[in-house]
Amino acid sequence: SASKSPADPHAAWVLRGITSNERYVVREPERGELVAQQLALGRPEATCAALIPIRKNDAWWKLTQDERQRVFEEQSHHAKIGLQSLPTLARRLHHCRDLGDHEPFDFLTWFEYPPAEEATFERLVADLRASREWSYVDREMDIRLVRDPA
Repeated sequence: SASKSPADPHAAWVLRGITSNERYVVREPERGELVAQQLALGRPEATCAALIPIRKNDAWWKLTQDERQRVFEEQSHHAKIGLQSLPTLARRLHHCRDLGDHEPFDFLTWFEYPPAEEATFERLVADLRASREWSYVDREMDIRLVRDPA
């Protein structure tokens, strides 16, 4: 059972999520392309990162899994948009809802990329934010980080 209090009592807030099975797996051939082109996290040249916590509204969660899949795949083309940024961006999705309803976000999205690919990342984020799926997002933060390569 997940604890409702942060591990550090001095923390103002804590973000927690878990990796899980793919909830909105796209159909072939997009799924195969995603898997084949997805790069690993932690590449030395990928010194830029973004953490984007996202919460979707009640209307999203009232949709059935099949309805959410249609929004994700057919209306928003989420995977197709993501494919346009591969293989330059590495990503990992963490689910927060599985930890209980006390988490402030539903998803923690983590991206890593080389500085030369910043425009690719910005285009990806802009395209996703312009999609139908994004109309269900009611809270988002965009945290950018740069790792010292030394």
